[in-house]
Parts: sequence; C-alpha cells; structure tokens
Amino acid sequence: MTPARHYKTKPINESDHHLYLKKAKEFYQTMYQAEKAENWNAAGLNGVHCVISLIDAILVRHSGMRSIDKDHMAAADLLNSAAGNRIDGLIQKSHAARRIIAKKNLIEYENRDFIRNEALDMIKQVQRFYDWAITQI
Repeated sequence: MTPARHYKTKPINESDHHLYLKKAKEFYQTMYQAEKAENWNAAGLNGVHCVISLIDAILVRHSGMRSIDKDHMAAADLLNSAAGNRIDGLIQKSHAARRIIAKKNLIEYENRDFIRNEALDMIKQVQRFYDWAITQI
C-alpha cells in the first residue's frame, strides 16, 4: 500500500470560483478560434488550459482551494480526493481530464506538431468536460 500523496494547494475564497470559470471560458473560446484558423497546436493547448481552469473552478467552488502543484495532473487527482463524494460522475470525468492534460507535454515540448485529427478529438473531449463542469460550478 502506498502512502497518500500530499498535494500542494492554496486556500481560495469559494466565492472566487467565477474567476477560474472566466479563464476557462476564455480558453474554451480561443480553442474554437484556433480550430477555425487551423492552428492545431493552439487549439490543443487552449483545450488543456480550459480543463485545468475548470478543475480549479470546481475545486474552489466545492472545497475552497486549488492545486498549486507544478504537475497539472495533481489538479485532476485533487479533484477526486477533495470533491469526489459530493459530485456525481466525478471519477469518470477526472479520468477524462487526465487524458486531456496528458497531451500538454506532447503539444508544448515534443518535436512535432499536434495534428488536425488529434486536435479535433481533443476539442470533442474538452467540450464534453466543459459541458459537464459548467453544471457542477
């Protein structure tokens, strides 16, 4: 049995969840603008940042904190541990968030472009997560 992971968090007033939701909405809109311009790297990266901001908004709204860990996967893990028993479907959605966040390194740092089919698939996943997350905030 492995010990529970310690997450780096920052307390945030629950009423400030709207600040993270605003960021998520901007990333979401920019993702679609990048899709329209066929800027696949930008579409993908804005999708990742949208999901991270949505996780922050949910955590702030339901737990009064957000992750400040350098590893963005910690935010998805924290979502399960901090708000898991209060939000229906959270385990499944946190797995979806992890799959989206996992693409961040590929998009930003690998020596290849994020291609059209990858971006379109991510946009679909982000849209599903976004639609769900909005109902939880």
